[in-house]
Amino acid sequence: MAEETQTVLFLCTGNYYRSRHAEAVFNHHAAAAALDWRATSRGLAPEFGVNNHGFMSRSTAARLTALGIPQDEYLRLPARVSESDLAAAQLVIALKEAEHRPLVVERHPVWVEKVVFWHVHDIDFATPDVALPQIEKQVLELIAGLASPNG
Repeated sequence: MAEETQTVLFLCTGNYYRSRHAEAVFNHHAAAAALDWRATSRGLAPEFGVNNHGFMSRSTAARLTALGIPQDEYLRLPARVSESDLAAAQLVIALKEAEHRPLVVERHPVWVEKVVFWHVHDIDFATPDVALPQIEKQVLELIAGLASPNG
């Protein structure tokens, strides 16, 4: 009997740059590892992304291309996280604690203790050539942990 696929939900502010990168990288490597996990991503406050135009950040698209990760299934407009998104996920990861914890507390307080917070800066503190590889490293560590017998 096949196991049911589990979901990791990546959160960032706008669902345009960091969380979208984490989603695509996770799904690419989880599939390669035959892991019964699938990622999705959402934004805690997409309205803050007034300069976010199109489906995803150009930096994210360029990095995914450089990594050989197809983007077609991720070409959608940024989406706001809902209570049902949070409830459907077995694991919820917000990309930067200092930025995202206050948004989770304000908008989804019931979930704050269930969210794992990473520390990946947005472009105001780290350029994409720093932040995106950091996401990749953390995603690969996450996949290794989920794939281990104790994960």
